Amino acid sequence: MSTFPTEAGGDEQYRARMQRRKAVQEERLAERTREKGLIIVNTGDGKGKTTAALGVVLRSLGTGYRVAIVQFIKGAWDPGEKRALEHWGKQVAFHALGEGFTWETQDRQRDIEKTQAAWQVAMDYILNPDYQVVLLDEVNIALKLGYLELETVLAGLSQKPEMTHVILTGRGAPEGLIEQADLVTEMKLIKHPFRSQGIKAQPGIEF
Repeated sequence: MSTFPTEAGGDEQYRARMQRRKAVQEERLAERTREKGLIIVNTGDGKGKTTAALGVVLRSLGTGYRVAIVQFIKGAWDPGEKRALEHWGKQVAFHALGEGFTWETQDRQRDIEKTQAAWQVAMDYILNPDYQVVLLDEVNIALKLGYLELETVLAGLSQKPEMTHVILTGRGAPEGLIEQADLVTEMKLIKHPFRSQGIKAQPGIEF
């Protein structure tokens, strides 16, 4: 059975409603003229934090922006995104500077040293106005584990050029970071095949 309006004047009512909605949207757009580089946080227990950030990276590259990616924690494997981004040449800088998950490394002091070295690399890109987008992948995990001080990260973000966008991913983003951010998205876990069906991480989906 059709769910479209069939009563007299149905099409006219729909058109009038859409015209009112269009007018409201146009008014909102006219009021918002400011531009600025955003601090974007993707956090939460659900899958998709890095994936969403890489979507922004792809869009930015297509726009002609230069992009830098610094992966914290990760680095013990060769992810698919690294191989894909190699085709963009010097337009993108990719650094996987971790050595894997903490239960794999089992060396807290070395993890801290690697994380702090990665932060120095990240700051070089954050302060460089030639890079319009900087992705700090899994940096929230480094903050959660105490490998980086929140005050250090907040101070670094406060120094970024006005139009530089910085994306920070990883579960457990601290409240102070959330407060300073312009855009925060929490990924909520509903169902995951690793837990519900015993399906291992697969190429193209997880890495």
